[in-house]
Amino acid sequence: MALQSVILQPTWLPRNISRCKYSTLTKTRLTSTPVPVIIHTRKLQACEQGSLSYPPEYRNHCIASCQRRGFSASLSRARDHHFDTLKFVQRLKDEGFSEEQAVAMMKVLNDVIEESIQNLTRTMVLREDQERATYTQKVDFAKLRSELMTADSTESSLTRVSHERLTNELTKLNSRLRDEIQRTQASVRLDLNLEKGRIREEANVQELKLKETETRIEQETAQLREKLEAVKFSTLQWLMGVCTGTAALILGAWRLLM
Repeated sequence: MALQSVILQPTWLPRNISRCKYSTLTKTRLTSTPVPVIIHTRKLQACEQGSLSYPPEYRNHCIASCQRRGFSASLSRARDHHFDTLKFVQRLKDEGFSEEQAVAMMKVLNDVIEESIQNLTRTMVLREDQERATYTQKVDFAKLRSELMTADSTESSLTRVSHERLTNELTKLNSRLRDEIQRTQASVRLDLNLEKGRIREEANVQELKLKETETRIEQETAQLREKLEAVKFSTLQWLMGVCTGTAALILGAWRLLM
């Protein structure tokens, strides 16, 4: 009968009940642990002691539910109900439901909420686990960061050492190349100076030889000139003798003929 009432009358739930359920589920999702709405402790204690005239089924249900779930009526323990069951039953009774229907609906709604919260808690993580995972991630990130910084510093130091070594080698190579260039230039200058001196000496020798040759040519020319003059003088003397002899012969012959 209670189930038929729940199925056939879906509009019995007031708005504040659905809002209470939504807020409870929202708090459960945010805190990742169920947060039950505690029933009024004094009323429940009075119900257990029998001082209040609540229906037996409702009183027995509340007491059995508290005993089954390990909760007592003291303030030191939290209730497992997620809404005010007493107020909920009273509201249902005010809406026109009977006592049995109200209690049955309360049980069904409590079971549904409990099952929904259990389904939600299966997919959730405790705050301690989340904090532990976050702390582990932070530690891993710090370790990775320190390793990266160490590797970066090591690589930077190695790169700096390599750069300094290459700089020193380049400096040495530049100085060596400069020395080689200076040595080569000095050797070339020395060779050029020696070659210039040798060429100058050869030029002087050739000039002396030319002067000697010119002097010898002049001497030979003078000797030839003297020889020509002597030959010319002797030739003139011979011609003069011949002419004189011829003239004498002619004169002698002419005298004979005359």
